[in-house]
Amino acid sequence: MNEPSVPVSNLSLAELKQLVEGLVDDRLRTLLGDPDLGAPLGESVRERLKQSLSSTERLSGDEVADTLGLRW
Repeated sequence: MNEPSVPVSNLSLAELKQLVEGLVDDRLRTLLGDPDLGAPLGESVRERLKQSLSSTERLSGDEVADTLGLRW
C-alpha cells in the first residue's frame, strides 16, 4: 500500500466517515463474500449445471423451502 499516511486527528468528520464506511464495506465483503468466486468448476458440476439449465422443470421458492424444511 502506497497510500499517504495521515493522522486520524487531522481528518475532517466527512473524511473520517468515508474512511470508516470503506473499512466496514471491505470487512463485510471479506466476511460475506463468495469463497468460491473464480474457482474452476469440476466437470461433473459443469455437466449437472448444463442439464439443469436446459431443463424446463422449475421449482418455486415455496417448494424449495418445503423440501429443505425452511419457513419464510
